[in-house]
Amino acid sequence: MLDLQNVSVSYEKGKPVIKDLSFHINKGESVGLIGANGAGKSTLMKALLGLLPATGRILVDGMAVEKANLPAIRRRLGYVLQDSDDQMFMPTVLDDMVFGPMNYGLSRAEAEEKAAAVLARLSLSDLAGRQNHRLSGGEKRMAAIATVLAMEPDVLLMDEPTSNLDPFNRRIVINTIGSLPQTRIITSHDLDMILDCCTRVILLSDGRIAADGPAGVILRDKALLEAHRMELPLSLSRL
Repeated sequence: MLDLQNVSVSYEKGKPVIKDLSFHINKGESVGLIGANGAGKSTLMKALLGLLPATGRILVDGMAVEKANLPAIRRRLGYVLQDSDDQMFMPTVLDDMVFGPMNYGLSRAEAEEKAAAVLARLSLSDLAGRQNHRLSGGEKRMAAIATVLAMEPDVLLMDEPTSNLDPFNRRIVINTIGSLPQTRIITSHDLDMILDCCTRVILLSDGRIAADGPAGVILRDKALLEAHRMELPLSLSRL
């Protein structure tokens, strides 16, 4: 589903933030992208979407991430932003959910039908007519996920989906993410959430891959995590 071959990304010439990354993500995988601040996680997400230029080669479902392919690629990739306020910009949840599908050519009625199905699947039907500015943090995060799902992406890119949530809403978001069938790439400092939601972890450090393997193995390796300025998930540190 995703294939990176010797990918580098720079904000300034000669100073790469992502350095010669190569890895493959299969359809249906749930991958946690972890690392300390500045490791390159968010930069990599933006490169996958074609929001930042990259050298090397990025393939999404066999298509190269280049200007001519970006409309088709972005239909396959759904991006859930860290700050839901940057994503939910229409008056109501339903308005946000139909915006993308209607831009893809669906009628309002067809888009509303898709939105209703997604909300029902997530047990969020009561949010449809709610005004975005009146939603709680947890409700807005769930609505943001629903908005992306209404566009029927093949791959979900999620940037810190549980940040700033209280424990109750955090658990709802984790359960929702775990139930989704799409290929998922999740960046987070919440390693307990990564342990719950992901079967594989890619650890970035200074723009390079420091480790890539089963989540249960990497997230239990205290020496590895501490060497890259991270700590064991809280649920494991108490054992």
